[in-house]
Amino acid sequence: QLQLVESGGGLVQPGGSLRLSCAPSGFTLDYYSIGWFRQAPGKEREGVSCISSSSSSTNYADSVRGRFAISRDDAKNTVYLQMNNLKPEDTAVYYCAADPWDGLCNEYVFMNEYDYWGQGTQVTVSS
Repeated sequence: QLQLVESGGGLVQPGGSLRLSCAPSGFTLDYYSIGWFRQAPGKEREGVSCISSSSSSTNYADSVRGRFAISRDDAKNTVYLQMNNLKPEDTAVYYCAADPWDGLCNEYVFMNEYDYWGQGTQVTVSS
């Protein structure tokens, strides 16, 4: 099982920012679609954002659109999730996922069946 490692989580005040990173173990991300998901206590896992392998297509949950930005740096073999204007309801464990099928992510599609998953990083937004 190929894996991903998330980092960058932590405690931040409402209105603050964090940048999450996603790095692979044993493969390169150049040809993978990447998704960010989160799960809050008592809730189902939900998709936050995704980016196609070409980075030409992205998608965002309505709750984060305009506040979060997903990007990839293939030279560094890393995908980022920039999180701005954070709200308490953003508190969750955030997971990075990768899949070789580019069709998982575009303007109209944000699927949740990714092949490879990280272990998650905690994001807590609190005053």
